[in-house]
Amino acid sequence: MIVESTVAPARAWNTWSDRPAAMTFLPLGVHVTPLLYSTSQRSATLLPPGKDLLFGRHDMDGRLVEFETRHGGTEIAFRYEKDDPYCLLGTWEGKVLAEWGLRYWLTLCLSSECGTTVTYNGEAAVIRLGYRYVALMGDMASVQVTAHESLEAVAKDFDDNGYFHTGSRGTSATVIALRFNLEMMRKGRFAAAVADSEVLAVAKARAALERAFEKEPVLPAQIGRHAGALDAVRDVMAWNTLYDGINRRPYTTFSRIWNLGTFAVWYNDQTYSALMTALIDGQTARENMAVATASATPQGNFACLATSNDTWVDRTQAPNGAFMTWMIYLRQRERSFLECHYEALSRNHMWWRRERDPDGMGLVSCGTSDVGESLYKGTHFGARNETGMDNSPTHDEALYSPETRTLSLLDVGLNCSLTLDAECLAHIARELGRTEDAQTFNALANNTRSKIREHLWDHERRIFANRQRHGGFVHSVGPTSFFPLICGAATPEQAQSLIGHFSDPARFNGPFMIPNVSRDDPAFADNVYWRGRIWPNVNYFVWHGLRRYGFVAEASLLAERSMALFNQSWTERRIAAENYSAITGEANDQPDTDLFYSWGAMLPMLGVADVMDINPWAGWELHNTGTDVTLGPIHTPIGQVIMAVTNGRMTLFRGQEEILSWTGTGRLTELTISEALMSCRIHAHEGQQGVLTPGPTYAARIVELRVDGSPLSATQNPNIDLSGMRRGQRLDLYLTTLIAA
Repeated sequence: MIVESTVAPARAWNTWSDRPAAMTFLPLGVHVTPLLYSTSQRSATLLPPGKDLLFGRHDMDGRLVEFETRHGGTEIAFRYEKDDPYCLLGTWEGKVLAEWGLRYWLTLCLSSECGTTVTYNGEAAVIRLGYRYVALMGDMASVQVTAHESLEAVAKDFDDNGYFHTGSRGTSATVIALRFNLEMMRKGRFAAAVADSEVLAVAKARAALERAFEKEPVLPAQIGRHAGALDAVRDVMAWNTLYDGINRRPYTTFSRIWNLGTFAVWYNDQTYSALMTALIDGQTARENMAVATASATPQGNFACLATSNDTWVDRTQAPNGAFMTWMIYLRQRERSFLECHYEALSRNHMWWRRERDPDGMGLVSCGTSDVGESLYKGTHFGARNETGMDNSPTHDEALYSPETRTLSLLDVGLNCSLTLDAECLAHIARELGRTEDAQTFNALANNTRSKIREHLWDHERRIFANRQRHGGFVHSVGPTSFFPLICGAATPEQAQSLIGHFSDPARFNGPFMIPNVSRDDPAFADNVYWRGRIWPNVNYFVWHGLRRYGFVAEASLLAERSMALFNQSWTERRIAAENYSAITGEANDQPDTDLFYSWGAMLPMLGVADVMDINPWAGWELHNTGTDVTLGPIHTPIGQVIMAVTNGRMTLFRGQEEILSWTGTGRLTELTISEALMSCRIHAHEGQQGVLTPGPTYAARIVELRVDGSPLSATQNPNIDLSGMRRGQRLDLYLTTLIAA
């Protein structure tokens, strides 16, 4: 049941249901649902996710929601907005009419989860739930008002009887439908208001229709360099955020389109959604991570998949949760978030080492345990699920052992994920004061790094690759061959060799990158799922690996090409795909790709990160190329900020407060801003160190300047000339502490 009494008022009206065109007031479970009827098609639609809907802008709180419908050839633009948490204003406009507007009907339905009776009082449809009332009305009188038992019954009435029918008129039922047509009402406005009396609810809705909202809300956005990147993350995350009525929780689903049951949670997908929503909405990020770790089993692992139909407890997915948790913490700085998830994450890590290393060599293989009754349990395919790359050719040579219940291969990507997991668990344990745990996980990370270097580096091909546990390397290689970069396993020489493969157009380079198997592999031509296509989550991990090893130019190239790949389908068609062709860049060139998948937004997230990112190896970093950009509001350790570059000058704002500005080009890393310190490392381009200027409230409190610990003349304040600084040096500005009056 879609009812949640504890949701914050600002989020209460939103697209919580599985019908994305509907707005739901979550505390009461009340729905306002549009329905369209085309006479030429003799078909009504409640606008399920799919081809009839083009997802537009969507704020996480539902302050602004836009979409277009395309049913029977007619196109209608819808918009929801609210400047009051308890009042929703909606508009529609017929943009393209494929038939006479008199025969194309737009209906607004008011209903509730619990089937409470709705009445029509001659002006508005009204529903009472306890002491609370919700009123729905249009700015024009509807052509007729009809009464029905369900939303499906409204659609069936149109399908069976058409629009020229009066037999369903009524003023009291579980669904009241206000009917309009596009001849008389090509444009329209409607309002739904909540109050504690019917009179107040109707008056509130009427008042909303009589006024225009003063201004459009400020949404997280990005203009200039990588324009639209943050906007896309915002929209994909907001549209895919639903309410799971079975488990009574909000969460960002992997897709509105691909339905595996009443609810469905892939473990890693859920952690990725937590990371992406953390950029713009900390509460949703915390909810998403809670949903991810809620699948923890008594054995220790997280379920690979949990749905209303089946739960895959016999297997899990690659251990990326600690990395995502640490990344979110670095941005949000909420210590309780670490405390909430540490135990489950650490148990999952030790489960991998206990259950998936059958001969104790310190490297793991994927498998399927003898627990549960899930689909594909105890099979070769079920074991492959743990990598998340189900039909990847890098697993074609694997054999499944019923005795060990694992595959014969050592998977390089999987072991790199395990290493990074140990490293991040060490960070988390240290932050929580668990010193012994931190030492244990740090030792595990170091040990697995050395084993990856020793056992998974193919000296002949000069690349990391999957190999048999006690045998040779497999033929196929994919982008997981670059994953030793993100976990720190590659030597400098190995890293340089990997860059050669990255830059080779016969292997992984090209206008569209990175294919999930090298271009010279016979499986590349298959272009089916993990056989040759490009996957956004993989690009994200490779990008971070490049950044960790200082390959900034290569990382920026990957970000640019990831943005171009994404925009090819997003800009006009609003497709955020599960995967893409590595030849044409198309998403819908074959039928096995979901076209509105949450991790599709990991491509534009690289466009965000190439401007501003917060990560374990560079901390909070700002990247100024000299090209104009405006990014934000976006969450950081000091709250929501906006970063702007204008005429080469980069400025960081918190609200109206200027925090700092910089005229150089390159990167500021390890940025720290606190009550007593402003600090960063300067990675400027040669001769482009520029001038750094703290904001007025900081400049006035500077008591000492230091470069790599050595004092610097304070006479430079407030404009600090960095021309004498070498690349990578640290600048510290010590401040007097503000004392409250």
